[in-house]
Amino acid sequence: MRLRSYLFGCCVALFGLAAQAETVSGLYQVREPVSGQGAEARAQATQAALDTLVLRLTGDPKAPQNPGLAELRKDPQQIISQFGTEAGPPETLLVEFDPGSTERALRKAGLALWGNNRPAILGWWLNDGTDGSNLVGDGQGAADPLRRAAQHRGLPLRLPLGDLDEQLVATAKNLEGTDPAPLKAASGRYGADALLAVHATEAEGKWTGTWRLWLGDQREQGKVEGADQAALADAVMLAVSQRLAPRFVVRPGASSEQAIQVQGVNLERYAELGRVLEPFGGRITEVQGDVMTWEATATADQLRAQLGLARLQEIPAEAAPVAPVTNPAAPADASGAAPAPAPAPFNGLRFRW
Repeated sequence: MRLRSYLFGCCVALFGLAAQAETVSGLYQVREPVSGQGAEARAQATQAALDTLVLRLTGDPKAPQNPGLAELRKDPQQIISQFGTEAGPPETLLVEFDPGSTERALRKAGLALWGNNRPAILGWWLNDGTDGSNLVGDGQGAADPLRRAAQHRGLPLRLPLGDLDEQLVATAKNLEGTDPAPLKAASGRYGADALLAVHATEAEGKWTGTWRLWLGDQREQGKVEGADQAALADAVMLAVSQRLAPRFVVRPGASSEQAIQVQGVNLERYAELGRVLEPFGGRITEVQGDVMTWEATATADQLRAQLGLARLQEIPAEAAPVAPVTNPAAPADASGAAPAPAPAPFNGLRFRW
């Protein structure tokens, strides 16, 4: 095994590679409206930005009020690297948090964190308002509130083109139905990890959204309200974030050392594995040909969910190859060398592309 040489070659070649994993950009940058004038209004916006960030990184609605964050709430500037403002109306405060300081503070408070590798969500969003029914497609003005809401809640959102064929599929019946097959058939070309279906309706001056989310064979659903389309979009994305986060967060004390063996690794896939396993402290322990062994601190279910985002398939234990048994009493070969001992059995999780 030449692990050091292999990794050195990978690192040199990575400079020319494009990232493949879905990574949330701007995860530690928060925008919050400033309600009013003066220092007090800006302090309130800063506090709101901290709460938004904590929700992004934990998915836990109770996390911002965690007693372990009491001192941080009194002085959020200890984890802020810079401020900025954007002209309105309303005026918007732009807060850039320091990733390292933030994560240390949250972990010290005993909070579970969600890394920046997150499932790409394809959003089928149908607005039924006073001006008619409309599927929100990529490139439309109606897509802007959805993108802002997804960014605000730390979710990578994609939208369909909204062509005629897709409009025929994205009906209220299909969006509110329990069978995702029609939408999944139309979603294949977008390569997303999760499918979000939202039927938004306007009545008596407010918006209501019924949403369903499919990630693999798991389904979530809910219903939220908002004063306008932007508020509704934010409410939907917040609800989705809170449902997804428990599958990926690293909870202190609930994780253990896990061994992961991955078959079919090449240079590009090595880079992707590094990004996917980074939230769990992934580290390489062995390389044999195109088979790479890693160790990470997580639960088995968390690793299955995270590796599923990279399109890896788990190899069942019963399908794993059985190591040959060496007879210790077997005679030496013609050269006089004793038979090589059988390799130790691998008891971790196995995956392949």
